[in-house]
Amino acid sequence: MTDIGTRAARQAVRRGAERIGAATPPGRDRAVDALRAAAVLGVVLGHWLVTALVSDGRVLRTASPLQHMPWLTPVSWMFQTLAVFFLVGGHVATRSHASARARGIPYHQWLTARLSRLFKPVAAVLTLWTVAAVALLLSGTEYGTVRTLVKLALSPLWFLVVFAGLTAATPLLTRLNPLWPLAVVLHVDLLRFGLGGPAWLGWVNVAAAWMVPYTLGAAWTRGELERRRAGWVLLGAGAAATAALVAWAGYPAAMVGVPGEAMSNLYPPTLAVVTFGLAQCGGALLLRERLRRAMRRPVAWAAVALVNLSAMTVFLWHQTALMATTASGLLVGRLPGLHTRPDDLGWVGARLLWLPVFALALAVCWAAFRSFERGGGGRGRRSRVVRAHRPSDRGAATEARHV
Repeated sequence: MTDIGTRAARQAVRRGAERIGAATPPGRDRAVDALRAAAVLGVVLGHWLVTALVSDGRVLRTASPLQHMPWLTPVSWMFQTLAVFFLVGGHVATRSHASARARGIPYHQWLTARLSRLFKPVAAVLTLWTVAAVALLLSGTEYGTVRTLVKLALSPLWFLVVFAGLTAATPLLTRLNPLWPLAVVLHVDLLRFGLGGPAWLGWVNVAAAWMVPYTLGAAWTRGELERRRAGWVLLGAGAAATAALVAWAGYPAAMVGVPGEAMSNLYPPTLAVVTFGLAQCGGALLLRERLRRAMRRPVAWAAVALVNLSAMTVFLWHQTALMATTASGLLVGRLPGLHTRPDDLGWVGARLLWLPVFALALAVCWAAFRSFERGGGGRGRRSRVVRAHRPSDRGAATEARHV
């Protein structure tokens, strides 16, 4: 009976995957969706692997295995994938804006449609964590613990603000050469670190740094990055520049913030994280053909399509899933890999075992809050999924899914 049930489940999955594939427009570039899904999942896994909530008496505080085991730094290279997300975002937004202009859709209507899917899920996150923070404080929870939890839960919002700003500026950025924002980042870092300028100058890079991959996405739309040579140049030059900045200019090797370090490559972004992002973008461009071939497999494409349909929900709630698991575990006691100090291989092994639990908690959050991203009731959600992959809606409806 077990074998029969397993075969039936596999057949049901394959039939569902084949329906999604059949409903996908033939001309859709599935590599774009695959890159976006990989970028979102990279951020999620990265946070789950390098973010620890250590129980110190009655207070939870953040810690990172990178702080105690710097040899794990390559983990931050693998899972800090924001540059790829901005590359894809710039490509899709410029293509979408050009399509909207060709159909006579006003800019404000185009922008409203794109931003609504970004910010509808935010309302649920803000509401839940406002209520949770007040409830925790009233119950006597230490202020430091509440502050740590709220900061982690809302940390993804900075990304959405930057992404929304760049989306709004898409008509201006459509033909901007990526070297211009790269030059801004270079001069800001030169002023900050070389000439002793004020630290607040670094926040200029929040926009300029992520504008680099975003405008690379616009260059992709213009057809300037189709040749493999472009990918190799970005990969080689970006990797070489990053290595030089880390080896000789004093930039941290980790591409994420590490508690206790005097300097972070990410908060605010530095030249090193931008050059590293260039290398990532080059690698992403080189993988396009392989991804297109891989996405011909119905099950692989269905998985990517489903991740894309819930990308914002997954992104916004993955930290909440981590914290919900951590808080629930405290009812049992201090659990290894969850509440203990991340300073040895034992913690790493235990944390890897917790990843499926985090995924299960995220699945619960997804089931509870996905409607905020898709909008409307059950029938409306289903129709939007279908429309997202229907040839007749390749214009507004399909591209509205590409956020």
